[in-house]
Amino acid sequence: MYQLTEKEHHLRKEIVDCTFRVHKSLGPRLLEKIYEVCICHELAKKGINYLRQAYLPICYDGLKFDEGLRMDIFIGDLIICELKAVDIVNPVWEAQILSHLKLAGKHVGFLINFNVAKIKYGIRRYCLE
Repeated sequence: MYQLTEKEHHLRKEIVDCTFRVHKSLGPRLLEKIYEVCICHELAKKGINYLRQAYLPICYDGLKFDEGLRMDIFIGDLIICELKAVDIVNPVWEAQILSHLKLAGKHVGFLINFNVAKIKYGIRRYCLE
């Protein structure tokens, strides 16, 4: 089983904290982009580096393919966050976060659904070996 680095562990806690702050303030039923902007604002207040809508190429057979893959938020060059604001989390989005982790060569990711009454039910962490 993969052991989180100290930095991954720290960022993971900060991401969850930012998510709780945003959800507590805004609640459910808003557009995904609103949550994305607000989480990034919370990360910036903490001095945490991130990229919004970060490009993710597909590298295969020594070639790089630009197929328009984007990560909602790429935090600290280590953790990928995919945000949703939906009634039901589609298994396709779970495959999406796992694919992004594999393509980026990263180990930790979150799929966060803001359209829940209590945000603790909307946060899912993924870890690749």
